[in-house]
Amino acid sequence: MASSSSTTHPPVLKQPVKLACVQLASGSDKAANLAHAAVKVREAAQTGAKIVVLPECFNSPYGCDYFPSYAETLLPSPPTPAQSPSYHALSTMARENAIYLIGGSIPELATSASEPSQNTYYNTSLTFSPSGALLATHRKIHLFDIDIPGGDHLPRIRRALPRQPADHGRPARLATIAARRGCFALVYPGAFNLTTGPLHWELLARARAVDNQLLVADPMAKVLAEAGEGEGIVVVELDGERIELARRGIPLRDQRRFDVYPDVSRVQ
Repeated sequence: MASSSSTTHPPVLKQPVKLACVQLASGSDKAANLAHAAVKVREAAQTGAKIVVLPECFNSPYGCDYFPSYAETLLPSPPTPAQSPSYHALSTMARENAIYLIGGSIPELATSASEPSQNTYYNTSLTFSPSGALLATHRKIHLFDIDIPGGDHLPRIRRALPRQPADHGRPARLATIAARRGCFALVYPGAFNLTTGPLHWELLARARAVDNQLLVADPMAKVLAEAGEGEGIVVVELDGERIELARRGIPLRDQRRFDVYPDVSRVQ
């Protein structure tokens, strides 16, 4: 049933935090890509950002055709530097800059113990703590226009600890689950092109922000920061009070009709 709007809720974010999104143009040299990413992450951290986000497939050219050449082995974790130079580069970037680093994504190679000749490729995101420890691993669930098996876990990072409930919903549903479980921001490292980007990327970000009253397109669907077409860094301050103002003004969280539709955040 719909609940009362007088319900009290704990703050989503107790104090403002700066988040920086790094936009890169990666080339064919993986080592050069990693070194360049480290420079840009350092620049982002120097703005005061405590959370830094890299783009999708930041360590390689973008496209499923590149996966066999650039994929790294992540399991068993932690991998060796030879198995995954990107894993260790990201860990070092996070530790040296004392930041939470969402490492965009990298191509991952996974082999089956029962069928070692069978290669499976994933588009995988790694998140590291300011100490350089791995917090969460997310294999992209819904892949875009490629025929590679996806993952089946949705990671949530809270108090530097990962939680990975299973779910097979579309991105809108996953956003709702995250919001209802207390997340204050949704991060979608992407590499949209100039065709689908203008048509879909901002639209989807704003829709998920207003659906779930989250940031960086703010809870009223206003885009807070946006880069141009080239490389760059955008920095925005995430303010929990802005979320609370939107949620008090439009009390969606207190007007759910779980007698009509299920609470997807409780469906496993």
